[in-house]
Amino acid sequence: MASKFRICFAEVALSDFESILEYIALNDSVASATYVHDALMARIDTLTDHPERCRLVPELKEMGLSQFRELIWKPYRVCFSIHKQEVAIVAVLDGRRDLEQLLIDRAFRRD
Repeated sequence: MASKFRICFAEVALSDFESILEYIALNDSVASATYVHDALMARIDTLTDHPERCRLVPELKEMGLSQFRELIWKPYRVCFSIHKQEVAIVAVLDGRRDLEQLLIDRAFRRD
């Protein structure tokens, strides 16, 4: 039996996820935000087994960045990389938004 992968979140990915949940709670309901949290975390937990099954992020692959994969739970995209036995979650994004623009905004954002 293959070893399980450990999942870790980059701070920016946690911030992404929190922002999505806050938006849902404010614009829909806390119950909806809780549902999205629980369902998306359940999908993320599946990455402990065979994370390489997920596709490469198409927009990044076109730019020559083939180390990033994504797990999709519509409309959300969980971007990650795999290092040895670790799955590093680097972004949690709303797939209805333009990924290239999000990356540009992130690159120039000053916290």
